[in-house]
Amino acid sequence: MNRSVLVVDDEPLTRNLLRLMLEPAGYQVCGAGDGVEALTMVKEAHPDIMILDVMMPAMDGLTVCRLIREDAEVAGTPIIMLSGKVHRDAVQEGLQAGANRYLAKPMSRIGLLQELQEVLAETAVASN
Repeated sequence: MNRSVLVVDDEPLTRNLLRLMLEPAGYQVCGAGDGVEALTMVKEAHPDIMILDVMMPAMDGLTVCRLIREDAEVAGTPIIMLSGKVHRDAVQEGLQAGANRYLAKPMSRIGLLQELQEVLAETAVASN
């Protein structure tokens, strides 16, 4: 069963790199370039999981995460935040916003795939 991933990052190169890491593992990847687009796409595409950048123009990832958690239609979407900001306060803020995981950029392909599998398994157990 193919799992769908919404990759949200304002850097096209990062979105493309994540696509190249995920598609060979069987994930269907769609992308959004900013937080506003991400909120639209999460409702339209209903991805199995999101990878969300923290620092983006217009609407940052923390705001996107909070808004998703407040919207009953998509609140259960698992979210992995991926950021260059990895000091303790940033990680805590991401988790408090509702992220399932908060990971540091750059991320190895094996590490990312493992995190995706773990979060998907945890959320599957939680929803049963």
